[in-house]
Amino acid sequence: MEEKSVRKRREDDQSIHSTEPKTTNLQKQVGLISGICIIIGTIIGSGIFISPKSVLGNVNAVGPCLIIWSACGIIATLGALCFAELGTMITKSGGEYPYLMEAFGPIPAYLFSWTSLIVMKPTSFAIICLSFAEYVSVSFYTNCKPPELVVKCLAAAAILVITTVNALSVKLGSYVQNFFTAAKLVIVAIIIISGIVLLAQGKTSNFENSFDDATISVGSISLAFYNGLWAYDGWNQLNYITEELQNPYRNLPLAIIIGIPLVTVCYVLMNVSYFTVMTSTELLQSQAVAVTFGDRVLYPASWIVPLFVAFSTIGAANGTCFTAGRLVYVAGREGHMLKMLSYISVKRLTPAPAIVFYGIITILYIIPGDINTLINYFSFASWIFYGLTVTGLIVMRFTKKDLKRPIKVPIFIPILVSFISAYLVLAPIISKPELPYLYCVLFILSGLLFYFLFVYKKFSWVQKISKPVTMHVQMLMEVVPPEEDPN
Repeated sequence: MEEKSVRKRREDDQSIHSTEPKTTNLQKQVGLISGICIIIGTIIGSGIFISPKSVLGNVNAVGPCLIIWSACGIIATLGALCFAELGTMITKSGGEYPYLMEAFGPIPAYLFSWTSLIVMKPTSFAIICLSFAEYVSVSFYTNCKPPELVVKCLAAAAILVITTVNALSVKLGSYVQNFFTAAKLVIVAIIIISGIVLLAQGKTSNFENSFDDATISVGSISLAFYNGLWAYDGWNQLNYITEELQNPYRNLPLAIIIGIPLVTVCYVLMNVSYFTVMTSTELLQSQAVAVTFGDRVLYPASWIVPLFVAFSTIGAANGTCFTAGRLVYVAGREGHMLKMLSYISVKRLTPAPAIVFYGIITILYIIPGDINTLINYFSFASWIFYGLTVTGLIVMRFTKKDLKRPIKVPIFIPILVSFISAYLVLAPIISKPELPYLYCVLFILSGLLFYFLFVYKKFSWVQKISKPVTMHVQMLMEVVPPEEDPN
């Protein structure tokens, strides 16, 4: 008995002092309510508060504008239902990445991770934080435009805080998301209720002859959808954290079915509220529609609007960081990024290196003076991969028939979404061809060079450089490699 206990102590000592890297995995800590909050919190950012005029500017009438906002919600819901089938069929985090990997192989998956990690996700995060910084700083510079340095420093501080929160704890990130989602729903409710009261008081003159002078063409409608769908972007965010969802077969589709229609109703009613106090011309001239609404309806309490819009944008930024960090983690685990980016914090069970990497890239986007060109073509790149991913769902109906599908949408839905994606990608090029669209495609394809050099060939000198860096990161951040993917 004594000999056995001595042997056991030796084995324990060996396990403690073993040089073999310990492994761990992300934990299932995100429930249904948090999932719904992530969807709502990520979709409702700064777009609905400051840029409904982009949709109106392309159709020039109230009636078509409201129809576009409703149709965008339907498209987002249909796309999300396709992603629900993918998310319950392939229960891996990383959004489009594992689906493209399963459907088409490593090259399209790598091109998605390359484009998303270097441009799409950091740019989106940066712009949301810049919007937050502008709304906060405008309160202190009432008679002039806030200095650019102040705005950028506030945005960088917001990125630093959000990155730290999400690197420290999954639960803390979820709690922050839940709080700011509740805060943004407060301002949404204030605007909607104010609009309903004004309608009850007979403020309906702006809705008369609502289809007069409308600009209806293939080009104008496509650009209106582009701007509307930008405000809905984030409908697929829950698929980035599938591995952390409790009971994903139930909670993923439920969160989508509850979250996105709720956002759609809110968006339409908010636009109705805007039109109760502003004509089409006044709305198009407004720099920040929600602030103009607040000045006309809520004065002297109009300060509530910029405060809660700041809450809204910081909530959207937190949701973006929470989900995008998982994409970096999955790409690192698959060997498509530095291996250390797939490491998980031992104490906190978060993909801390991936989140920190994402935060650093985002701050780099804040430094340049003008990134508007990248923002304008964010949707262009996004819908290329949305369409490719949904096409992959159709392909896997024939090539992966043996995969378990707890949710199976009717085949016409992914076909319809694929055609809509193709339309959204091609229509802006046809209606108004510009060189930046070509630059965007060339940038996506440039990922093939990096794939060949660093993934396919795996040059030894890259491994030699990354190995000591990885060891230092392990020691500094107390992280370990993830367990081997069981799937």
